[in-house]
Amino acid sequence: MLTLATRNDYPTLLDAESLADYDAIAITFVASDQEAIQVTRREFRQHVLRFGHLIAQNGVSDGDLVIIAHTHTLTSIYAFWGAMAIGAIPSMFPTLTEKLDPEIYKRDLTKLVTLSDVKSIITDDSFAPTIADLPCTILTASHLDTEIPLAQVHSARPDSIAFLQHSSGTTGLQKGVALSHRAVLNQLASYSDALAISNDDIIVSWLPLYHDMGLIAGFLLPLIQGIPLVLMSPFDWVAHPALLLRAIDDYGGTLCWLPNFAYNHMARRIRKRDRADFSLRTMRAFINCSEPVHLGSHQAFLNTFSTNEITEKHFAVSYAMAENTFAVTQTVIGEVAKVDYVNQQKLEELNTAEVDPQGVTIVSCGKATHNTAIRIINDEENDLAERHVGEVCIKSDCMLTEYYNRPDLEPFVAGWYRTGDMGYLADGELYIIGRKKDIIINAGKNVYPQDIEAIVNAVDGVHRGRCVVFGVFDDRDGTERIAVVAEIDNTIAVDEKSLKKQIRQQIAQQSTVTASYVTLVDERWLIKTSSGKIARGANREKWLSEFASS
Repeated sequence: MLTLATRNDYPTLLDAESLADYDAIAITFVASDQEAIQVTRREFRQHVLRFGHLIAQNGVSDGDLVIIAHTHTLTSIYAFWGAMAIGAIPSMFPTLTEKLDPEIYKRDLTKLVTLSDVKSIITDDSFAPTIADLPCTILTASHLDTEIPLAQVHSARPDSIAFLQHSSGTTGLQKGVALSHRAVLNQLASYSDALAISNDDIIVSWLPLYHDMGLIAGFLLPLIQGIPLVLMSPFDWVAHPALLLRAIDDYGGTLCWLPNFAYNHMARRIRKRDRADFSLRTMRAFINCSEPVHLGSHQAFLNTFSTNEITEKHFAVSYAMAENTFAVTQTVIGEVAKVDYVNQQKLEELNTAEVDPQGVTIVSCGKATHNTAIRIINDEENDLAERHVGEVCIKSDCMLTEYYNRPDLEPFVAGWYRTGDMGYLADGELYIIGRKKDIIINAGKNVYPQDIEAIVNAVDGVHRGRCVVFGVFDDRDGTERIAVVAEIDNTIAVDEKSLKKQIRQQIAQQSTVTASYVTLVDERWLIKTSSGKIARGANREKWLSEFASS
């Protein structure tokens, strides 16, 4: 068990439980259409080291960058560890899905290969021909066979780069967050302490491995700690959301990380007759992370699954980012996450979070994990007092070494990482408001588009999770107007004129602003990043080119 007291027992990730040679179950892979696959630690080690030998045979050596873009989750895991085992630097990349434009996807991958000097890409047979002309080695699992020998495990140094996590963007995955073995082990030790991890825990995850939450919490944490992991494909979970909750019941899951939308997705999509098939009594916590946390999402999940033995104490929250390996904060497991009620007018006009029992709700992200410090600063880089909103800055022993092959990007200012997130501290707990770059200045008010998007997403007729809000500067009024673009839910009959009116009314009733522009678009009009998030800047530019003059 990796704890604060024994973190020095593991100089590198390759020294921990991940490659142990014994028959305990390491991973159980479940799917909606097949029998579960159970992989022992001995089998895991063999798969990993065979992949390592294959990668090394194809010219990859110590320090080379290897991109894994494979649709099969287990294959991706074996390839990732195989590359790391021989001293290469692996990085998970989103796979091509029907929601991504193939040409844009290949363009982004090409940029990454050039920018980061990628040595090899591991992908599946169906996609390999599409990228065959890239200037790197293309490998697939079909190159493996049972006769391939096991690679020798590389002797890594604690401060050498273990792997990259790539930040998503609309112009390619350009920022490779380089993390050392020491930084990752420090994160896992601190976060395990915050979670009170024990040998009785079982982690259940559907999360994609190219995202820091899936890679660290839903993959590395259990493998390094030597506790069981129950895993499934994110594509399978989206189509069959009950799969996750049944897996928790079947295998006694205790911890599960979810982005905010997942609570709504399961509450809406899991049918009543299916909810009778499972119990969630073994769970210690569902941890909300990676998106703005909305109290209503927790309440919707609780209302739907209370008969499955869920209470409000099961809802925990973490604030995390790839640059810190993962978690910056964590609420106390088993305790109800704090909810702050603040005066909306003073929040928008004075950047202060004054307590107001009738005000807007903001859910706490918890206190900083061990060896992590948080400060809130203004534009002049001065520290702000509690309940004053500013940019969140962090410092820890688990931060990135650098942005890989990007000497033009300096991640630290006087030893602190400026996150670009806006928030405040109250009683030592962190509350996140939104992204600094996304703030809309409307008639002197700071408007956070995520708040307006939450309102729009709740309107019947809008495709849930498929709207974007941004500011459009008005020269005549000298301020930004609020623009809303929402995709229509094609599963129900929608009167567009009525829907627009309803969106405007809900925004006016639930906030202190009005929407100047409401545009309804067809399914898949909105641009997403390679990691599946709505690309605010790119959609703003697309809207300006198509609708601003009309």
